[in-house]
Amino acid sequence: MASFVDRVVLHVSGGTGGHGCVSVKREKFKPLGGPDGGKGGDGGNVILRVSAQTTTLLDYHHAPHRHGTNGGPGMGDWRDGRIGETLILDVPDGTVVKDKAGNVLADLVGVGSEFVAAAGGQGGLGNAALSSLKRKAPGFALLGVEGSERDIVLELKSIADIALVGFPSAGKSSLIAAMSAARPKIADYPFTTLVPNLGVVQSGDVRFTIADVPGLIEGASEGKGLGHNFLRHVERCAALVHVLDCAALEADRDPISDLAVIERELDRYAVDMSFAGADGDVVPLNERPKLVALNKVDAPDGRDMAEFVKGDLEARGYRVFEVSAASHEGLRQLGFAMAEIVQQARDAIAAAPVKATPVILRPRAVNATPFTIRREEKNLEPLFRVLGEKPERWVKQTDFQNEEAIGYLADRLAKAGVEAGLFKAGATPGDTVIIGEEGGMVFDWEPTMMGGAEHLAGPRGEDLRLTDIGDRPTRAQKREEQQERRDAKAAARAELESERKAGIWTESTNRQHARNLGIKEDLDADGGAAGNDGL
Repeated sequence: MASFVDRVVLHVSGGTGGHGCVSVKREKFKPLGGPDGGKGGDGGNVILRVSAQTTTLLDYHHAPHRHGTNGGPGMGDWRDGRIGETLILDVPDGTVVKDKAGNVLADLVGVGSEFVAAAGGQGGLGNAALSSLKRKAPGFALLGVEGSERDIVLELKSIADIALVGFPSAGKSSLIAAMSAARPKIADYPFTTLVPNLGVVQSGDVRFTIADVPGLIEGASEGKGLGHNFLRHVERCAALVHVLDCAALEADRDPISDLAVIERELDRYAVDMSFAGADGDVVPLNERPKLVALNKVDAPDGRDMAEFVKGDLEARGYRVFEVSAASHEGLRQLGFAMAEIVQQARDAIAAAPVKATPVILRPRAVNATPFTIRREEKNLEPLFRVLGEKPERWVKQTDFQNEEAIGYLADRLAKAGVEAGLFKAGATPGDTVIIGEEGGMVFDWEPTMMGGAEHLAGPRGEDLRLTDIGDRPTRAQKREEQQERRDAKAAARAELESERKAGIWTESTNRQHARNLGIKEDLDADGGAAGNDGL
């Protein structure tokens, strides 16, 4: 089972906010206590924090799903819900946080460095916070919002001053064991070292850290061997030490060809978060200070091979040291040379002017709308999608089992300009409107609801605008009914006009009264009552 993991995919999600409370103060001798529902607690964040006691990402390899604590619901008597606890995830020093696309989100260097991997959700407001002079006793509260959720990639890049690079079995682990208190696994077969090894070296007054990259062979930059997986641990080093095997048993290998292969692989490796120089620029691996350690000079023919290639390497500009991890020959001189390079790098960083982190201000535009409307088409029918942080959050906060809450959402959307925006986008009554991306809330748009539910009297939890919403006529139906009334009035006026022209309007008032009373009278020839002719 692996005991060292330097790359994991972590699934993090913040805690869900607690729901707001709907409550009315009911106490003896206080008949009008008013709403007293408290706010729901916010969900807990998920934070990555550098810890000196953590050296591997193994825990997250076995348990990659981490979730923040949910917030508690609000309660009556103005009591807010419990705030979710923050989940702290300890990571090693030098951890780089990336998204799934490979974009760097944070570079955690230094004990105590933090990064909010997932923010907790917002708690919903209670009816006490929603009350106003116009809506004095709301019968609804806002729901809590789910926390953010995403997948992040954690990559560990060791914090070391000097990196030892070379072919397998070149003696890198033996050098670390001989120069420091580290005790890596050492054996006489290739790929003995499966994980990067770190060791602390004291040379004079300088203390520094050295690391080795296991399994660096030809094609490592393309994924061959183990070097591709661990080259990232070299990126933060100030200098490189090429460890060349002077006692290689392979007939086709020699220190010069080994050095050429390693240099070529380092040159091909793309550095994205490497050690930055004093000027703040990223320094490629092959442009950093380099030393050459001709190892195993104590072996048969090892010293002869070292003396044979030393002149050629020095002619190329390398500082060459003949060393032996077994007999400790030359290790003192190599350690002082390493300390000199490390001290120079530290002095350059200390002498560099301190660059203050610029404060970035992003003022909100005065005329910027908090949403956008996108016209789409589905099943040959128009569809309008409303996108924006506020409208999407408002929908998540709405309890669609409560009519008053739905009316409050309608008022918020209308006040934000969503209704006007849909009109401008060409929406007509009955069109489908979706607020949010895939999986968002779907509405059949009917812009006949008047705003201002707080002006309408009604029981708590209900909205008169939504009463019998299934029988509520549409705008087209209202126009048809109005036209029918107009036609009925015109027909009535036409009938009266025809009766007037026929003379029926001359009937006397007494005759009409008698007819209404059911009195039988003798009618004269012209149809008038005796003695009461119509005028």
